[in-house]
Order: sequence, then C-alpha cells, then structure tokens
Amino acid sequence: MQIKFFGATKNVTGSCFLLSTNGKNILIDCGLFQEDEKEYLNYEPFPFNPRKIDLLILTHAHLDHSALTPKLLREGFRGKIISTPPTKDLLEIMLFDALKIQKNEDSKRLIYEESDILNALHRIEPLPYEKEINFHEIKIKLLDAGHILGSASVEIKVYDKEIVFSGDLGRKNYPILRDPCPPKKAKYVIMESTYGNRLHKSLDESIKELLSAIKETFQKGGNVIIPSFAVGRTQDLLYTLNSAVKKSLIEPIDVYLDSPLAEEATRIYLSHPEVFDEEALKEMRNLKKTSLRLHFLKTVDDSKKLNNIKSKAVIIAGSGMCQGGRILYHLHHNIDRPECSIIFVGFQAKGTLGRKIVDGQKEVPILGKMRPVRAKIYTIGGFSAHGDQEELIGWLGKIENKPEIFLVHGEQNIIENFKEKIESTLALNCHIPERLSSYEL
Repeated sequence: MQIKFFGATKNVTGSCFLLSTNGKNILIDCGLFQEDEKEYLNYEPFPFNPRKIDLLILTHAHLDHSALTPKLLREGFRGKIISTPPTKDLLEIMLFDALKIQKNEDSKRLIYEESDILNALHRIEPLPYEKEINFHEIKIKLLDAGHILGSASVEIKVYDKEIVFSGDLGRKNYPILRDPCPPKKAKYVIMESTYGNRLHKSLDESIKELLSAIKETFQKGGNVIIPSFAVGRTQDLLYTLNSAVKKSLIEPIDVYLDSPLAEEATRIYLSHPEVFDEEALKEMRNLKKTSLRLHFLKTVDDSKKLNNIKSKAVIIAGSGMCQGGRILYHLHHNIDRPECSIIFVGFQAKGTLGRKIVDGQKEVPILGKMRPVRAKIYTIGGFSAHGDQEELIGWLGKIENKPEIFLVHGEQNIIENFKEKIESTLALNCHIPERLSSYEL
C-alpha cells in the first residue's frame, strides 16, 4: 500500500492524494491551486496517469478540493467518482462558475470545457454519510466533517488497516451544520492543518466584533465589504446577521449579496435539511421574511448600481480570497475610503490579494491598477469554517488507537507548529510530506 502527495503539501490549496492498494488507484480530491506562485500547476499535466485512476473521492465542493476534476476527465480518467449527495449538488454550480471565471480572464487559457464538467457530474455516485461500500475488497465510508454542506472525512479499510483522510474539518457548536464526526479507529490519518497553530475567538465574541465593526463603519458614513466564500461562509454570515436583527442586537440593515453562486448555494443548503438542525432550517427558510433587508443581486448591472451607494451597506461578494469575482469591483470602489471597512472572515492563502490586504500592504493591485489601502481592515477568525488547533487536536484525540499522522493543507510554519503540538499532546508520530513524495504504508 502506497500513498503519494500531489498537492496541499506545506500550502493550503491543491488538495490531491493518491492511495494505491489491492491493485487499485484511489484519488482523494482533485483541487485547484489558488496561491499565485503555484497557479501554474493547474495548467500542467497531472503528475500521474489519469487513465490509471480507478476511483476519485471528493471530500467536499470547495474548489481547492474539487475544481480540477473536469481536467481529470479531459486527460483520460474513466473511473467513477464518489461524493456525498450535497457535494454533488454544489459541484454542479461551482464547477460551472469556475469555468465562467476562467473565461473572463482573457489572459489565461481554459483548463477545461463545459463538456468536461458534464462528464464529471455524470460520473458522480452519491454516497450518504456512514454508509459503507465495498470497492474491490476495499471498504469506503464517508463521515460528516462539519466544514461546509456535504463535507466529509474519508475512511478507507483495507483488511486490517484503516486510512482516514480528514478533509477540511469544521467547528464544534457552529451554526447550521453538525459537529465533525471522528473515526473510531485509524492506522493512518492524512490530517488538515489550516489553523493548526492558533485558537479561534469564540463565536459569540466574533459576532460582537462583527456587529461592532458594522455599527462603527455606518457611524463614519461608510460601507462594509465582506469577501466571502459563496459556499459555507456566506450562509453562516446570513444566518448570523439575521439572528442578530431578530434579537435586536443591531438595527435592521441592508445586506447586498452580490453573488449569484452564493444565492444558488443557499438554495441547495435549504434542499438538504438532513445535515442541520430544525432551528437552523427555520432561520434559513425565513431569511426574506425578517427585518434583515437582504438584497440578492443577479446581474452585472445590479452590481454596478452598488457603486452609487456610499454608506450603510453591507456588501458580501466572492471570491473569498479576493482572487476574482465581483468582490474586486467593490474593493476597487471602497478600499481607498477611510470611512469604509473590509472584514475578512475566512482564511487568506499566502500570495492571494486577500492575504496582501490582511498583511497590511499599503497598496495592492486591483483590476490592473495599484489601489491605496485606506479602509479599516478587520480579520475575524471566529467565523472560520475550519477547526482551530484545540478542535483539531480534540478530533484526533477521539481516535481509539494511536494512528500515524501525515499533516497537509497548511502553510509550512503552521504545519510544523501543529506537528510539535500533536507530538507533545497526543504522542503521535507525524510526517510533513513534500509535494510528489510517496510513503509505503
């Protein structure tokens, strides 16, 4: 049995791992590289033969885990694809949106075509949580990872060995979704490390900080701009703001959701009540019926009209790391205004525009021009859909035996810090794989 690492090694994106066992090749995730310095890898041939892959398992729909799936088909993959039912639904809108963004970037060639997306979607066989299937004497089960709708950890059993791919792990006691479900046993764990070196503020503290930032910005006569991932983070924000208005924690406010993808994703969330509780379902269904003034912007013209609104608007748009999408136009019109605020509620990968802003650069490139950063910048980590160090350690600690750990999906200094924490707290043996490295299990 062998595992090879093709992405998300000492960096956060491009998740892709190959498990070879029982004469079969199983690929876990096929994600996009989103860091500037690694983006070229999206256009290169895969470092393996797609024709020899028998099965692809997708942990969830975020593009850094799924967006190169159509390319896999384009380059010869003819096996089947497994995901949870919600992930399949989300992939249909997210992959087409990713293609649309590619087409809008005139300087870049297309990674794949519409026909490749359709072929990929046709091959997906939905697998509900906790249902075990047998694939050539290899047992496979998906566990709820609690990260976004449909996100899963992958448990693979080969005779007496259990190999677990954590996928991206969510938070405990977080709105809408259930808590992450750890496996009972594992001999090996391929473990995400995004926030492996830090603790999040509590959700209550983060909500207070968000509401305070909005009130302060409105008092100054500015707008609040929130770059947000269309799937997961946007739904969490709408849920939170809606609840805050209902509880009179903030006056009714105008929230502009400038993301057709996020609107479609919200509808998909509502179509899968099996993964969140009744209270959350009720809140989501009643979004348009409360005093939160929520505006869905469908067209580019609708988006442009926001340029005329100079104050008291909360604008939520993608992409979450500011690497494309309508958020760029809102940053262009607001980032140089000291009365405005930009609130980051998700992880900003190294090399992205969002990271440059968070790191305090005085000028940043937006739409081909350098723009001065005068708006107030907030980073509110408590809204992250990734578990923090304590939550990741807690998830690992619930595994009955002492598995061997491979740390992925984190920047190098974070992974190294997390490795030390795991070894000192849980006394587990940890590896930090390099890209293209392989291990015999």
